Amino acid sequence: MDLEKPPPPRQEPEGCLVVAIRLPVRIVVLVLVMPVRMAWDALVVAGRFLNDTVLRPVGRALLWLGRAVFVWPFVGLWRYVVVPVAKGLAWLGNVLVVVPAVWLYRYALTPVGHACAWVARGIGAGLAWVARGIGAGLAWVAHGIGAGLAWLYARVLTPVGHAVMWVLKGLGTVLAAIGIGVFGVVAWLVRYLVVVPALWVYEWILTPVGRAIAWCARGLVWAVSTVVTGIGTALYWIVRVLFVLPALGLYRWVLAPVGRLFAVIGREIWDALGHAWRVAGRLSLAVGRFLATLFRWTFVEPVRWVYRTVLTPVGHVVRDMVLRPVAEAARSVGRATRQALTAARESVRQARADFRRMLFGEPKQREVVARREPEGRETRTLGSSTTALTKD
Repeated sequence: MDLEKPPPPRQEPEGCLVVAIRLPVRIVVLVLVMPVRMAWDALVVAGRFLNDTVLRPVGRALLWLGRAVFVWPFVGLWRYVVVPVAKGLAWLGNVLVVVPAVWLYRYALTPVGHACAWVARGIGAGLAWVARGIGAGLAWVAHGIGAGLAWLYARVLTPVGHAVMWVLKGLGTVLAAIGIGVFGVVAWLVRYLVVVPALWVYEWILTPVGRAIAWCARGLVWAVSTVVTGIGTALYWIVRVLFVLPALGLYRWVLAPVGRLFAVIGREIWDALGHAWRVAGRLSLAVGRFLATLFRWTFVEPVRWVYRTVLTPVGHVVRDMVLRPVAEAARSVGRATRQALTAARESVRQARADFRRMLFGEPKQREVVARREPEGRETRTLGSSTTALTKD
């Protein structure tokens, strides 16, 4: 397992300049950061207290108010107005539109459609029979025309075509013989009047002139490239000596050391800020705990002692001597009121029953039907049967 652990970060050796800068920077930064950290912690505590005691209850109250003002009226409107009206409109549409439409489709349109389909099938069958007769007649006529055209092609057009092809072949042979002779004469004239003079001009005039022009062009390119290379080399060394080497020396011997110094100072300031922030947090926590303890022993504990030793016994005495007798009296009054209301309801119900009996007479008694099961609450066992068929 030790081999899988990442190697510890390598610490670079620190010089005396770093150690000399670190201590004063951390002291100064701690002095500057301490008030900021204590103010920040005080703001955090105040914000949490304000959030717990003011913002959260106010938010809950605003949420409840928003629900009561915006959500619940719309929910009640939707539930008790829109939904019943929509159901009524749906029932009305079903009764006035859907049911008549279904009846019309089922008992009027469907029989008419079946009758139309039967008529259309009959008309289609008749038209198909007529079309089959017409098709047979046209097929017979087309067969006769085809036989006539086949005889015309075989007995007339084929011999005429053979004769025309024989004539064309003869004309082609004659024209080919004439063309071969004329082409030979034209080719001999073109060779000795055009090709041979052009070949001599290319070989003895154009080729030496082209080689001379190419040699001159190569020499000119070499001279131009030599001049450009010399100028470029001179400009390179001028720029290197006048700009590059001074800039390199300035960067190497001035800017790099100053940048390293600023980097060390900046890193130390950043580390000092982090260290001072943490130390200030510890100090602020200690101060906060001291203030909390002081507030507890100067205010909370006396209030708790007063609540436990004074208010709680007084509250128990008030509860036992005043509140409980009052509650018992209130419960007695409630029971008496409920009993009076119950007696009044029974009297009203009895009077209503007597009035109904006086107007309409006694109600008919239900006839008692003989039951096969026994009316007692005795349970049946395996040894004793209670049915009418097997009763002893």
